[in-house]
Amino acid sequence: MPKLPGMPHWKAVAALEKAGFRVLRQGAHIVMTDGARILTIPRHNPVNAFTMGGIVRDAGLTIEAFRELL
Repeated sequence: MPKLPGMPHWKAVAALEKAGFRVLRQGAHIVMTDGARILTIPRHNPVNAFTMGGIVRDAGLTIEAFRELL
């Protein structure tokens, strides 16, 4: 599996919006949904690579597909 680097939270949110997710609410974390899945993204800069990998997996995307959205 290719390694996914840590990245700023705003970059991850922008990529997930391209994948069809929308922001439900914001606070210490950003909560996004596509109608079927709910994702929680911490407002860290950068978001840890392991955390980012879990978010991508929970979104139903592969690492390669997520990299294309960046």
